[in-house]
Amino acid sequence: MDLWFELPVAIVIFALGASVGSFLNVVVYRVPAGLSLLYPPSRCPHCLTRLRRRENVPVLGWLRLKGRCAHCKSPISVRYPLVEAATGILFVLVFWVFGLSWQTIGYWMFLSWLLALSLIDVDTLTLPNPLTQSGLVVGLAFQAIQGALTSSSVAGAASHLLQGVLGAVLGLWLLDVIALVGSMALGQAAMGGGDAKLAALMGAWLGWKYLLLAGFVACAIGAFAGGAAIGLNWLDRRQPMPFGPFLAVGSLLVLFWGEAMLSLYRSVFFPLA
Repeated sequence: MDLWFELPVAIVIFALGASVGSFLNVVVYRVPAGLSLLYPPSRCPHCLTRLRRRENVPVLGWLRLKGRCAHCKSPISVRYPLVEAATGILFVLVFWVFGLSWQTIGYWMFLSWLLALSLIDVDTLTLPNPLTQSGLVVGLAFQAIQGALTSSSVAGAASHLLQGVLGAVLGLWLLDVIALVGSMALGQAAMGGGDAKLAALMGAWLGWKYLLLAGFVACAIGAFAGGAAIGLNWLDRRQPMPFGPFLAVGSLLVLFWGEAMLSLYRSVFFPLA
């Protein structure tokens, strides 16, 4: 496509993603606190003054206010515009890889769920059931719709749905087994119950094959990061570490490069197959 066409499209998609990121900031703050996502409208967390429209523009609103509330002058965390910008970039990347398709819309939703859950896990070391359960249900619906669109038949929809169900069940069991073995080895809880539910969500969206790959990547990155943090005295050996972000990163990498990873694996371990 021509650059003069691609650039405006990328800007529009980034703006859409940044707007979704703005909503994700609300989700991350309110869901753990048990607050409504719709009421009250966006407001300063310090003085509780409702934000005006120009103050609520993703990324640009924070820059315009120079990171401070226009009313009480309290600092506004830089994480808000970073989440908005990151979501916008992810939306552009998904569109770049999958184009104008049902997959693009679905994976926008999938990555939004992963981002929100990762941030909540970092903040609270929890993965709320309302988010993991709703993400799983939407993931299964995505599989069914994708199957129906690609094969134009009920059998195709059922086949894709079955892949999602198998992935969800495998994710739940796999993380439960890892948590049990880790707890026996460490003599303490090695993983929260929410991680298995997040893995089930991932399986619903990715299917069992990509779930296994994403889980392996997540464990590898998590082991390396945890070992480095302990070695640098940033983390105590008994201190819990959120695993949700590593599962999300594993899913992200597999979403974009999963087939390339599997091809590399086959060429290294099964070169004659």
